[in-house]
Amino acid sequence: MILKTKLWLLLVVSAALSMVLFGCSSVWIGKIANKGYALLELNPLAHSIVDSIDEQPELGKDTLKSILDGAHEEHPSIRFLWMDSNGQAIYDTTGLNPNFTFRDLALLMQNMPEGYLKNDEVNILTPVSREGETYFMLLSLPASAMKQGEMYFLIRSHKSLLTLVAPLILSFSIPFLLGLWIFSRINKRIRKLNNAVNQLNLQSNSPVAELADSSKDELGQLARHYNSMAQRIHSQFGEIQQFENKRKLLLSNLSHDLRTPLTTMLGCAELIRTGNYKDQQELHTRAKIILQRCRYMDKLLDQMLEVSRQDEEDITIHLQNHNLSEIIRKIAVEYIMILDGEQVELDVEMPDEDVQLLIDASLIERALRNLLDNAVRYGKDGHYLGIELTADDQAVNIIVKDKGKGIPPAHQKHIFERFYRVDGGRKGEGLGIGLSIVKDISLAHRGTLEMNSRPFVETRFQIRLPVSTPV
Repeated sequence: MILKTKLWLLLVVSAALSMVLFGCSSVWIGKIANKGYALLELNPLAHSIVDSIDEQPELGKDTLKSILDGAHEEHPSIRFLWMDSNGQAIYDTTGLNPNFTFRDLALLMQNMPEGYLKNDEVNILTPVSREGETYFMLLSLPASAMKQGEMYFLIRSHKSLLTLVAPLILSFSIPFLLGLWIFSRINKRIRKLNNAVNQLNLQSNSPVAELADSSKDELGQLARHYNSMAQRIHSQFGEIQQFENKRKLLLSNLSHDLRTPLTTMLGCAELIRTGNYKDQQELHTRAKIILQRCRYMDKLLDQMLEVSRQDEEDITIHLQNHNLSEIIRKIAVEYIMILDGEQVELDVEMPDEDVQLLIDASLIERALRNLLDNAVRYGKDGHYLGIELTADDQAVNIIVKDKGKGIPPAHQKHIFERFYRVDGGRKGEGLGIGLSIVKDISLAHRGTLEMNSRPFVETRFQIRLPVSTPV
């Protein structure tokens, strides 16, 4: 069942139930809280007593006394008085037996019904004819014995019924129409939200349809949350698509990067196997090529293992107090041997006093080696590699710089993204994850990683680690 039908049924049923509830509750509450005699109950009571007297074969005082005293016991607040046509009391349940003139009776009845409304006595005079004689029975009771609230509608024609029903229908129709208007607006806004959700297409390049709802109620808040959610999901889906494209490019590059050295290794191995080398120098050269290619493939596999680790969990650090200066010296010595014969100047600058810092030594070494490998791979044309360590009261800075071709401005904002390679193809080595790992390690230490590049002037990467202990 659609929402609109549900709303209509709810309005119709609620209106009908409200009318039934109004009538039933009025009667029930009236019986409990509004006790006493109703004005229209007195005439039937008087006629019932008159009928009982009229049924008696003889109308004597004893008969009147028996019937009227019985009625008085049942209705103790009512005075019953039987009189003849001259106003002479024949029997009075109060024992007063007064004589009434026409004037006295007229005074009793002249203030009705105002007397009832003003808390005076209520009097009902009922004539009786028996055997050619006329008698009167007077019912008298205080207004306090009457119901405290009564409402009666006297209808003499169907036309007059409209004067009662029309205001009643109008009074009930106003909240009904108001509720219908409110529910129609709510239903319209919900339909807009439903259509917007159905039209949300993450794979399309078209902009996300936004809902214009400035109201401050729950539906307005839901519409604004939808706009924010749709934009966020659309943006995240775009990032996922880019990431997936990079993964596909990674697999393509990896297959090429593995096939090329493998082909070279197979050729060299076949040459050694068949003995078709000229001398021991060529044999040594071929073996060296195989060793280099094996190391290169091992490095690619390590990087693939690093990718899988990053997908499984975030980097966790184990902090200890380490001599950062000693770590940098050890790594610098290794790169002196690596750069031997490469015509690259290695420049190391550090403070005279050793720098002690709470770090995860293995992660910091890993980050520094990635920066150095990146500088050697892409910046060796500048024939310079620099390592600098600085420290102050706030932070410690590890700087790696080279004077190579640098990074074009269009690529600088993407350089720390996973699988991103400046060449965009299969040139060079690596999978494009080294700098993203360095950034993750810096952030894990509550530090920052900054880059500034000017081609053949200076390309500078700076890891800034806070002196305070990361939480």
